[in-house]
Amino acid sequence: MLRAMSRAIERRLPLIVVSPLFAVSLFFVYGFIAWTIWISFTKSGVMPVYDFHGLAQYERLWATPRWYVALKNLFVFSGLFIAISMGLGILLAILLDQRIRIEGAIRTIYLYPMALSFIVTGTVWKWILNPGLGIEKVMRDWGFEGFTFDWLVNPDFAIYTIVIAGVWQSSGYAMALFLAGLRSVDDEVLKAAAIDGAGPWRVYTGIVLPSLRPVFLSVVIILAHLAIKSFDLVVALTGGGPGFATDMPATFMYAFAFQRSELGVAAASAVMMLATVCAIIVPYLYSELRGARR
Repeated sequence: MLRAMSRAIERRLPLIVVSPLFAVSLFFVYGFIAWTIWISFTKSGVMPVYDFHGLAQYERLWATPRWYVALKNLFVFSGLFIAISMGLGILLAILLDQRIRIEGAIRTIYLYPMALSFIVTGTVWKWILNPGLGIEKVMRDWGFEGFTFDWLVNPDFAIYTIVIAGVWQSSGYAMALFLAGLRSVDDEVLKAAAIDGAGPWRVYTGIVLPSLRPVFLSVVIILAHLAIKSFDLVVALTGGGPGFATDMPATFMYAFAFQRSELGVAAASAVMMLATVCAIIVPYLYSELRGARR
């Protein structure tokens, strides 16, 4: 009997080990998601209240001009961040796919930023782009007195400083994904194309890149997810300023929840962010599961 019990425990040991972590995650992740969704339908202000109040908070959210600034900044940041990161990533991956001698050094240099937190990245680039400390000061010390690079304090250009920092941090990760995809392409296909007279440009545009469609989709999903959730990079680099010129949905939510004591509006903005992330990830997961079944 003891032997049977020990065998039963051994069979269920993984489930016993994982169950507490699963229960904690279920409560603290999905429980708080459900709580936030409910709060968005209430009249919560400084403190949460739980009486249902309909869509009033969503109406207030979409009537707030600052929310439109945050959405515009998210659109600009996401478009440039994803496009430039993917462009640099695929170019670096193609370069490294030639198996150059310094491949290890280049890979380390471009992957190193991913080991840093966005807080560190934002702080470093804040020093670099500060007109009194960074690039502008260095150029003027070298004798270029008329040189100006004040994007960090210019409301019209401050959002592009976040793009610069984000691309610096994430392009190496895109490079690693693309390089893994390039190394998985069948060499026999490439040799056959070369024998048929196809040049390097034709090989990459006609054979290699089309075969990387799943990698392209994965990179877009990951970078879009990072862009939508961008908070610590913005806080460390610009703090949402000048004014709220670089406000993003995540910083908008934080400001309304903890600075303006508008918990209901903040919850509504969080739900809108969640809906955006789901709109991106759910079709991707569906396509992946459908492909796996096939």
